[in-house]
Amino acid sequence: MIQASKAALAAGRSSEGDELLARVAQLAPAHPAVLNELGLRMMQRGEAGKARDLFQRATLADANHPALWSNLASSLQALRLPQEEMEAIERALALEPRHLAALLQKGALIEDRGDARNAARIYRTALVIVPPDVTPPPTVSAALERAREAVRRDDAALADAISERLAAIRERDGPGRYRRMDRCIDLLTGKRSRYAPQPTFMYFPELPALEFFDNSEFPWLGAIEAVTDQIRAELTTALTSDPSGLEPYVAYPEGVPLDQWRELNKSRRWSAYFLWNQGVAQPQHLARCPRTAEVLKSAPQCDVADHGPTAFFSILDARTRIPPHTGVTNTRLTVHLPLIVPRDCGFRVGSETREWLPGKAWVFDDTIEHEAWNHSDTPRAVLIFDIWNPYLTETERDLVRAATEVVGTYYGVRAEGIA
Repeated sequence: MIQASKAALAAGRSSEGDELLARVAQLAPAHPAVLNELGLRMMQRGEAGKARDLFQRATLADANHPALWSNLASSLQALRLPQEEMEAIERALALEPRHLAALLQKGALIEDRGDARNAARIYRTALVIVPPDVTPPPTVSAALERAREAVRRDDAALADAISERLAAIRERDGPGRYRRMDRCIDLLTGKRSRYAPQPTFMYFPELPALEFFDNSEFPWLGAIEAVTDQIRAELTTALTSDPSGLEPYVAYPEGVPLDQWRELNKSRRWSAYFLWNQGVAQPQHLARCPRTAEVLKSAPQCDVADHGPTAFFSILDARTRIPPHTGVTNTRLTVHLPLIVPRDCGFRVGSETREWLPGKAWVFDDTIEHEAWNHSDTPRAVLIFDIWNPYLTETERDLVRAATEVVGTYYGVRAEGIA
C-alpha cells in the first residue's frame, strides 16, 4: 500500500496517494515503514518538527535500519539541531559505514562547521561508492555535486600546500627532471586519473606502465622523423594512384560483438593503407612507398608470425572520433609519426592528452586506454607502426614470439583483436 501510495503521488494523483497512506496508517500505525513514509511526507510539506517526531518513533520501532536514522538526521538538519543531527548520522553509519546519504549528510555538516578539509575526506569516501557510469537519483544529485566541488577545492588546496613544501627541495637541488614526481602529485590531488594496462590478449608482468615513453629511449626515431617530408610525399602519391588500397581499419565479421566499434566497423571514416598487416607484407604498397619501407627497417619492429609487424598510414576522416579502447599486448609499443594534421585533432592515452605535430613522433603503450579525434573539416594522416617493448630482453622476445605463435596455431585463428 505504501508503494501504491508513492506511485499515485509520482503520477500526479496526490489525493489518491494521501488516501492510501492514511488507510495504511490506520492499519499499522506503529509500523516503522509507515512512520517513515509519514515523516517523508511531512518533510515535503516543510513540517520538520512533525517529521522528526515520526522518524524518532520509527527508530524506536526499528533501531537497525540506517535509512531511518538518516531521515531523522534530515529533519534535525532542517530544525538546525547540528549536535543531534550528527548523533543520528553516526547511528546510521554505525549500521552501514557505506550508507551514501548518511556520508553526504556528515560531509555537509562538517563543511557547515567550517572544517573543509575533514568534510572533503568524508566526501571522498561517499564519492567512491557511486559508480562512474551510474546516474544518481535526483534526491542525491545536488548533494553529490556539492561533494565533488568540495573535493575539487580541497585537491587544489592540497596541491598548493605540497608545491610550497617541495619548492625548497627543488631550489636546493637545482633544475632537474621532476616529471615522475609531478605526475605523482597530479594523481594524489585529482588532476590526473590512474590508468592501468588492459591488453586484450597478452599481459607481460613487471613492464613499466607508461602512457608516453621518452623519445630518448629510441635513438633510431630521429632518423625516421628526419624524412617526414619524403614519407608524406609517398603517402600522397600512393593515395592518388591507388585509392582502392585504403581499407576500413575496423572490420569485424558478422556475429562478433561490436561494442564501441559499431559506428566505425567496416567504415572508411577510419581507414588504413597497410605496408605490413599483422606480419603480412603488402608488396604493391611497399613498392609505392620505398623510402618509408626502408626507414622502418631501422626500427625494432615486432616480428611475430601472423601478428607482426604492422605498419600503415592511418587516415582519420573529418568529424570522426576513434572511441576509447586498448590494444593487444604490452610486449609491443606503438609509434605515431604525424604527417598531415589539421586543426582540432587530438589524442589521449590514459590521463595525458596531446596534439599531433607534423614530423614529431611519439611512442606509447596502447594497452592503456586511448582515443583519438578529428574535429576539423579535412582528413588527418599518421604513420603508425609497432615495435618491441624495449624493456624486454632478447630472450623474452623469443619467448613471447613463441607463445603467441602457439596460441595462434592452437586455436587455428589469430589471437589479436583491434590493434
